[in-house]
Order: sequence, then structure tokens, then C-alpha cells
Amino acid sequence: MSELSLAHQDYPVDDLEQLLSILPKPIQAIIAEHPQRQQLVEVVMDLGRLPEARFPGTAVYLGHEPIAKEDLQYAIDRVGLFSSDNRAGIERTLHRISAIRNRTNEIIGLTCRVGRAVFGTINLIQDLVETGESLLLLGRPGVGKTTALREIARVLADDLHKRVVIIDTSNEIAGDGDIPHPAIGRARRMQVARPELQHQVMIEAVENHMPEVIVIDEIGTELEALAARTIAERGVQLVGTAHGNRLENLIKNPTLSDLVGGIQAVTLGDEEARRRGSQKTVLERKAPPTFSMAVEMLERQKWTIHSDVALTIDNLLRGRPPVEQLRYMNEQGELQIETVEAQPQERTPQPPPYFSLGLVDDRQLRPRPTGLRSTGRMKPQAPLHANADQVRDFERLLEQSWQQWEGDDEPKIRVPGPNGEDLPVYVYPYGVGRSQLDQVIDILQLPVAVTKDVHQADAVLALRSHVKGNQKLRQMAKGIQVPIYGVKSNTIPQISRALKRILGMDEPHKAEAADLRLFTRSGSNDELEALEEARLAVEQIVIPTGQPVELLPRSPHVRKMQHELVEHYRLQSDSFGDEPNRRLRIYPA
Repeated sequence: MSELSLAHQDYPVDDLEQLLSILPKPIQAIIAEHPQRQQLVEVVMDLGRLPEARFPGTAVYLGHEPIAKEDLQYAIDRVGLFSSDNRAGIERTLHRISAIRNRTNEIIGLTCRVGRAVFGTINLIQDLVETGESLLLLGRPGVGKTTALREIARVLADDLHKRVVIIDTSNEIAGDGDIPHPAIGRARRMQVARPELQHQVMIEAVENHMPEVIVIDEIGTELEALAARTIAERGVQLVGTAHGNRLENLIKNPTLSDLVGGIQAVTLGDEEARRRGSQKTVLERKAPPTFSMAVEMLERQKWTIHSDVALTIDNLLRGRPPVEQLRYMNEQGELQIETVEAQPQERTPQPPPYFSLGLVDDRQLRPRPTGLRSTGRMKPQAPLHANADQVRDFERLLEQSWQQWEGDDEPKIRVPGPNGEDLPVYVYPYGVGRSQLDQVIDILQLPVAVTKDVHQADAVLALRSHVKGNQKLRQMAKGIQVPIYGVKSNTIPQISRALKRILGMDEPHKAEAADLRLFTRSGSNDELEALEEARLAVEQIVIPTGQPVELLPRSPHVRKMQHELVEHYRLQSDSFGDEPNRRLRIYPA
């Protein structure tokens, strides 16, 4: 154990009188006489119920009169405008007023939370802040994450003379109004019009204002986690908070796991599995963590420190106890540091590889067709040389392909489907790219087999432009009673939608989650990251809110993949801007 005496003690600065001034007069009078007035946490007013004052560890009723609509309106008239997240404030203070609304959007409850600037709160981690590494604060609501974040911003800006920009989504760090609260020192504050646009303001801050440090409160969506990674990779120090008591919570949270590197399933070789003493499929960290250090705020003056998040995550995934550092203040105001080695937890056995991850369905267990004809995987013929009879040769070969016969020794193989139907469905492609067709079938694991004999096909999949001018194909399909399914273009979304239509799996009015492997070319991290950005933008902003979204600048071939992904959701997109800043804009339906 080591000790370090601190020259400065924590001391709070609040504007309690300004918060009390918005409350009805009877409530003000009762709070003014309460002996714990300076420890007030929040005041709760719900329509038809007694008002309540909450202090650390206790709560008391304020009078015997239930709250009426007039009492709520009295407070509403004295605060700022409520934003889309139902939060408001009092100008140039740190107080937060949160509203509860009914189904008709009327306010029927208020939570008036006291905001305090507590100087000296980061003495526990001052050495970590000064390293310049990105720092993540974790803890339950009310433990003091935002207070610590505010003090970190002030120390970095005033004491370390760094260019600090605060992304203040709810005006909770620097207070309400256009002039920030003095508690943030020389740090600058960028406000966010709507909470769902926080990730865009994060990127804008880096591109426009040249910060050395970005401070973010409440990282809560995948888009914000992706923006945080982009900022960290540009060499900017990040200081942020996220809800979750421990790092284990982030590992289990698919939305925020990228903050600690992301998790992926890896199949080990026999020798490596024996060396580790584990099963062959294990979970491992996918990438370097966005935040290299983390602080778990257990209590207001008792924090657990992880100085190497990558090592901690690796140890947790391999069942090893992580090495932690516990820091707290003793009764004399001295910093106590203890190195704690956590006891290894009993790990739950992992399910069989792949099936638990949803990568394979039970259709793979069924018998697959055999034979070259039934699969369509035959060696291509030698290319024809161009000559004057090229068109007639093509028609002749097309005619021959229709007349091919499987033969009695190679019958079509059928197995019963889950609903009694015959599977697989045999498809005759005409003008459709074979590589794209195979890619869709393999990745989506569709019960479809490609055949080169139109007589053996259950359906014809053709480009509309080819079918329109080919009377012979239409007559042949009509004669053998095989339906023709047309696709407008040779793109992955068009082909996958047509195959699902053939199988009766297509739901035109339902936006289906996309498998990103369908749209990537090389499978590189850059391609997957760009596709994931587009997917999150569509699923979390464009479809739910009906708002257009601009993506980050990408190269032309990556933008093409993003366009195809947007088309999968039946939405429109276009590219704008000049290279190298040309990017996609996605429009709602």
C-alpha cells in the first residue's frame, strides 16, 4: 500500500438558490428549513402525489399537499426549453430538470436535480489524466461521473494548458444557456441540437476546432462508439463516460463493446487449443480498445483503476483474474492505493462453435445436392471467337442449354423443408452474375441450387433488360410452366431479394437487417467499418426518425458498397462533395 498526501480537498460549488427559486413557494420554505439542505440531491414532483426531497441515503416528503398542474406549470415557466430528450436547465447553472410526459405529450412529472461543481474530485486519478491517454469512466447513475468529467476538463484546460472541447449533449457538463459555466475553466463547449446527432458533432469538433482533448458524456449508441474510435485513431485524447458498473458489463453489451476493442469468436488450431487448455472456439478481443485506460467508480471516493484496458479484457476473456488498482480517500484526506488481484470467477461453458453465434442454421445439417448438373458448377467452355455469326451462335448455344437433360442417373435431389416443401429450389440464371448469385446463396445459406438446364429449373432468374427482348425465353418458360423472376440490375440487394421472393421469404414492407458480408468485396476492416456505419445510420436514425444522415468520407469503391447496402433497405442515397471528402447522404423513404 502507498500513500500520497493531497494539497487540495474536495469542495463543492453550487447555485442551490437558483434551483429552489423555480419551485412553488411552499416547497421552497420547507427545503430552506431542512438541516440537510446543502446535501440535497434532487426534488421530485409528480402530479397528484406528495413532493419529495432526496438526500444521500434518505428521502422526505415536502408537506401534505399533492402536486397540482399549477405547481408543475410554475416550475416549467421558470426553466429553459425542454429538448427532445425531455431535459431542460437553468441558464448558467449546472442544475438539470427532467420531465415525464403522458401519452398526449403533457408534462405530469419533474425531477429537479442539483448540479454541483466539485473541485478536487479527480485527485484520485490526476496522474492518469496527465498521461495524455484516453480515459473511460464507468459507474452507475448518480455516482458522480459527470462531476468528475467536468473537473477533468477544467484541469486539462487550465492546469495542463490543452485545447479541450466538450461535447455537451444535454448541457449537463457546462450548464444551460449559450455561456458555459465557469466550472469548466478555459475548455470550450459544443452543444448538440438533438441527442441522436451527438456522433456527428463529435466528428465536427475534430475536423473544425483542432482539439487536443475531446470530452464526451454518456456514450450510448454504436454510432457514438464508432465516432469515438475514429477520433482516437486521429491522435486526439478522449475522456468519456458510459453507463455500466464494470468492464465486464461493456464486454456483454454489443452496443458499446467496441469501446474496449470489440469481441469476436476465433477458432483455434488443435495444438493451440491444447496449449491453452480450452475448447477450439473461444472469444477474443477484435481490435485495440478505443480507451486505453478505464476507471470503475464504485463509490464517490472509491474507484478501481485499469491502467491497461487491453490486458484486462484479454484476461477476462481467457478466464484469468485481472490486475486492478483500488484507490480511495481515508479519513485524513490521504490517497490510499492498493493493488488487488480479483478472484477468478467461475466461467459458464461456451456453447458449441458457430451455432450459438447464429452464423449457421439447421438447414446446413440437411443433405445437399450432388452432381455437376444439380449444382451448376461445371467447367466453362472455351470462349468463342467473335465472327459474323456471333449472334446466331449465341442463340444456338442458348437453345442447346434449354435442351440439356439431367439423365436418369442424376435425378434432382429433394429433401423435405420445414413446412413440407421440396428443397432445394432449382434456379436457372439468365444474364445474372454467377459470382454474385453464389455469394448470396452461400452467405445467406439459402436452400437454392443453380442448374444449367431450364427443364430442370423451378424458376428462372433473369435480368429484366434481357427478358424484355427475348421472346424465345418467355415462350420456353411459359411452355414448361416455369416462372421468370426479373431483377433490375446485377447487384447483391436485387439478387438476394429475388431469391427470397422465389422462396416466399421476402417481406416487402419490412426492413430486414443486412448481412454485411454480402456487400463487402475484400472483407477488409475498412470496408466492414464503412458498411457498419451505414447500417447503424439507417437502422438507428433514418428509419426510426425519418431524418437524412451524412456518413463519413470514403473512397469510391467503398461508397459503392454503401450505396448497395442502402438499396437493401429500399432507401435512396447519393454522393456529394469533392474528393477526398466525398461522402454519402442517406434519405428516408
